[in-house]
Amino acid sequence: MHAPDDSASVSAPDFEDEAVLLVGHGSRREASNEQVRELAAGLEARLGIPVDAAFIELAEPSLEEAFAELAAVTSRIVVVHCSLFAAGHVKTDVPLAIERARSAHAVEIANGRHLGVHPAILALLDDRAAAVERDLGVDREADEVAVALCARGSSDPDANADVHKLARLLYEGRAFDRVEPTFIGVTEPTLDETLHDLSKFRPDAVVVLPYMLGDGVLTQRIRDWTAEFDDDYPYVDALAGEPLGTDSRLLDVFADRWQAARTESVSMSCDTCKYKVDLAGYEEDVGGARAMLRALTHQEAHADRDDVDDEPHSHDAPDKHLAVCTNRTCAEMGSPAVLERLRQAIRDTEDCDARVTRSSCLGRCGDGPMVAVYPDGVWYGGVEPTDADRIVSDHVDGDRIVSDLVDATL
Repeated sequence: MHAPDDSASVSAPDFEDEAVLLVGHGSRREASNEQVRELAAGLEARLGIPVDAAFIELAEPSLEEAFAELAAVTSRIVVVHCSLFAAGHVKTDVPLAIERARSAHAVEIANGRHLGVHPAILALLDDRAAAVERDLGVDREADEVAVALCARGSSDPDANADVHKLARLLYEGRAFDRVEPTFIGVTEPTLDETLHDLSKFRPDAVVVLPYMLGDGVLTQRIRDWTAEFDDDYPYVDALAGEPLGTDSRLLDVFADRWQAARTESVSMSCDTCKYKVDLAGYEEDVGGARAMLRALTHQEAHADRDDVDDEPHSHDAPDKHLAVCTNRTCAEMGSPAVLERLRQAIRDTEDCDARVTRSSCLGRCGDGPMVAVYPDGVWYGGVEPTDADRIVSDHVDGDRIVSDLVDATL
């Protein structure tokens, strides 16, 4: 898909009553959050319709708050993602927030896809590499220049595979000696391993490209590791470049993703999605229920703690997480009362480390009210408010399953 030209696609949108929600990850470094807001302002100028920014975690406004604010002034919201690849946030967390918003507000919501592999991003990475080459005083046409394309790293193999694809496309047609995909954590190879391996080829220079949007904790870690490598290997000059930042070419990608979402032509990589197909080593992740519970727990687990600024994904996860279906059928059967009684029972129990949250449909309509207990993977059905005390005292606090209420186990 090509970027829309200003006159054809942008100045005369098909939907008059429409707004865009640009969804960023969120960072403890406010400068990174401001970059997302700056991109939202640029996209609003490009599209000519309102564009607000929201964050999945660690920053405000939250998705829930942003949907509520936009639903009060528009009847249609198009979600555009700042996420570079399709991993847990894109596949589970944001869709869950959208389903909640659809249930809570009279608004139509169209969900776009992640930024992904796009010609504009390749051109931007090429320019970032050229800037580092100028700083190092090397020329890829005359010197041996290796590139380490460093992404965040994910537990989703589909996302990690796209990093390899992007690295290959950056290599093709350009005079780099080699372009290696690498990661700052979660998966392998890590950046320090990749830099060590590249040193064996004795290139004239190693260009490290942080494949990240904002300039946060992880980009600084990439700079630090690159500087350490440069000190340890005096025969190789190494330098890290800048992240994608707020380059205007990103607006081309956002505009494409917006156009695809609003015309219902979004394409996702379902054939390699670990939540939909069996992939070696990820068999336990298959299934919408598991993905939903993972999203709930991940969303609740993040905590802003000042003493862990060097660990952007520190977690304070509860021992138990209870998801109560409040979709229409379960709600009509009394799930709101169950939810409130569970919360009260947990408050009344000393040292009970548990959270209770609303859930969208758990896919067991007619068998509710449904309560899912995570990480145990136990689903209770037909739960009455009077059952809440037993679920909390026996299962949550005592680790004993309430067998007569069990509907399913994952």
